[in-house]
Amino acid sequence: MAALNPSSDISSYINSIFEDAMFVARENMFADRLVLTFDDMTGVATRKSSEYSSATISAIGETDDLSSQAFTPSVLATLTPAEAGGQFFLPDLRLESDPFQVRADATMEIGSEMAEKIQQDILGNLASLTGGTVGAAGTAITWGHFFAARALLKGLKVPEPYTCVLHEYQWFVLAKAAGVAATVTNAPAFQDDVMRRYYVGSAAGVDIFTTADITIDASTDAKGGMFNRAAIALDMRRAPRLEAERDASRRGWELNQTAVYAHGVWRPAWGILMHFDAATPSS
Repeated sequence: MAALNPSSDISSYINSIFEDAMFVARENMFADRLVLTFDDMTGVATRKSSEYSSATISAIGETDDLSSQAFTPSVLATLTPAEAGGQFFLPDLRLESDPFQVRADATMEIGSEMAEKIQQDILGNLASLTGGTVGAAGTAITWGHFFAARALLKGLKVPEPYTCVLHEYQWFVLAKAAGVAATVTNAPAFQDDVMRRYYVGSAAGVDIFTTADITIDASTDAKGGMFNRAAIALDMRRAPRLEAERDASRRGWELNQTAVYAHGVWRPAWGILMHFDAATPSS
């Protein structure tokens, strides 16, 4: 009987490619672990957060009659999903001639870029935190600024725990400051291997993470933040997905990477914007 060469003969190879793309996406992301994450919807319907009006409690006399107060929700934020994607086209001759594992390499690269895109989108919301601002353009960060941000969160009665995310260059300034060894305590028992790569320590109960995925502006300043995880949200409608498609007329394979997600501030008053210089370290 003639061999029909069904697709199942290479399913393990194709699945490995898909799994590699998903692995590299997860391996290169940590910001989604630090914020409020939704994964219970598909499609492009918006998601909104709301907040009730507060009650007022006043002293009353023995015969005073209480009056009803308004208890009405108002919209705080809206998350609007959008699709992101990228493609590599690999011609047959390239696949047949390349001395490297070009298909696997392309998969790893496009998965890594998707992860970076999502992470940069999440971290871009640090600039929209409204609980307060510590620092300013051109200001060198100090431990005093760090503790000021924590005090502001406590003063706003934002529930703990808190997370602080800074650009690598901002962290460099703190790390070389006198007394840093006594201030920051490493936590080797941190369970998540992905998070541990970016976790640098904790101070006053605040977990500190560093990244190069925060944008540095033309004035060499960057906007980090300290926040409760509910301050920012990621709404993942379709996780990063890689699809390989044969294009016979072009004689090659398309590797199509896509994802659908929304991101934005969720409870913006539960975070403090930390705006500081992020010049390239020289010493």
